[in-house]
Amino acid sequence: MLIIEVTNAREVVRQRIGRLGERLIGKVVDPEAQVEKALIQEIDTAFREFGIEARILSVEGPQVIGRQHLELPIQVREERAVRLTDG
Repeated sequence: MLIIEVTNAREVVRQRIGRLGERLIGKVVDPEAQVEKALIQEIDTAFREFGIEARILSVEGPQVIGRQHLELPIQVREERAVRLTDG
């Protein structure tokens, strides 16, 4: 199992929407959800190319604490099943 924590989601969204949209971050735009959605699409494409089937979850709640602890109160924001056959 892999866990990927995006640590600069606000900066990524800020670069994509510019200074004018910067004021919307946190009010209208959820930067973590937006970046995770884009990553899910990219991972989905890569997995299909390698023949990998998987479940990819975008969740809210877990926090990495130091190097040895992970808190896991989660709420699923988005889920995608990567299947090799579209049937």
